[in-house]
Amino acid sequence: MSTGARNDARRRLGAPTLAMLPRIADSLSFLYMESVRITQDDTGVRAHVESPRGVEKVYIPTASLGCVLLGPGTSITQQAMATFARHGTSLICVGAGGVRSYANIAPSSLTTGWLEKQARIWADDDLRTQAAVRMYQQRFNLTVPEGTTLAQLRGMEGQRVKAHYRLLADKYRVKWFKRNYDPSNWDSQDPVNLALSAANTCLYGVVHAAICALGCSPALGFVHSGTQHAFVYDIADLYKAQVTIPLAFSLHTSGNPEREARTKLREQFRLVRLLPRIVTDIQHVLDPDNRQPSADRVVDIVHLWDPELGSLPAGVNYADGTDTAEGSDYTDGMDGSDPVLDLDHDDILTNLGESWPQ
Repeated sequence: MSTGARNDARRRLGAPTLAMLPRIADSLSFLYMESVRITQDDTGVRAHVESPRGVEKVYIPTASLGCVLLGPGTSITQQAMATFARHGTSLICVGAGGVRSYANIAPSSLTTGWLEKQARIWADDDLRTQAAVRMYQQRFNLTVPEGTTLAQLRGMEGQRVKAHYRLLADKYRVKWFKRNYDPSNWDSQDPVNLALSAANTCLYGVVHAAICALGCSPALGFVHSGTQHAFVYDIADLYKAQVTIPLAFSLHTSGNPEREARTKLREQFRLVRLLPRIVTDIQHVLDPDNRQPSADRVVDIVHLWDPELGSLPAGVNYADGTDTAEGSDYTDGMDGSDPVLDLDHDDILTNLGESWPQ
């Protein structure tokens, strides 16, 4: 076998198939990288890391990651990005320490079922309010009385979050705490705020990956709005009181709270397996009565939309009349006539442009 044939065989073996792609619920949480170069070779995706021993090459388990946070100083080749996309791994560009999320690349091998549910709820004020109430109920583990407005829910949220801060401050003997997020004056913040901001950003990345894995839009939020990450913030708020806020207060004496927050948060994600929980919670918010186990990667299935018949299969020549609605006056030639031959010359010019050359 020639060298070219062997290389081609290795590339084909390295390309993932549908059966090889894992479910998003089975993925690890996230991987944060900073000041590394990411490339693709015949074996897989690898990171070039500078160390006292020189440049080390570390292979990345692309198919086992929910998302990769790309920090400052990180470069990535087009081939490596394509491999991440084929494995269904979201790439998110973040600021120093994972503080901000700037952009993401999501795989395209997803159906639009959950996205369509999300868009219908977002476009209907009543359904959107119901979804917001469901999230508040889950977040605070209480039953919201019927007729409670969103303004009242926001007030309840503020009171409970402040009470949660006070309890944790007493537990860890933090004398004074006020939530403060100031990117322009980042280093002057206290350790709890630094840890909380870093932890929340990592949480946003994982939630973002789960949302994209379901094919939903991160921008169509029900509580938050006006940002491309509105739905990310909606879902992430479900876990802050249990995950990121207690972790931040536990690091109030840390010398490097941002790094410790990311490290400990990764360990917590693996222990509680937060990704499958996020997937389930998103499905419950969008469809509380019928949870569908649709977190698997699936082949693109394209349908045609019809307001009377619903979804119709694509790739079908409907000149045969197989989709004619009951009671329709359209005969499409099934009664012995030929609707194409019965068209006048003016009809052809109107509907098809210039008549086809014979």
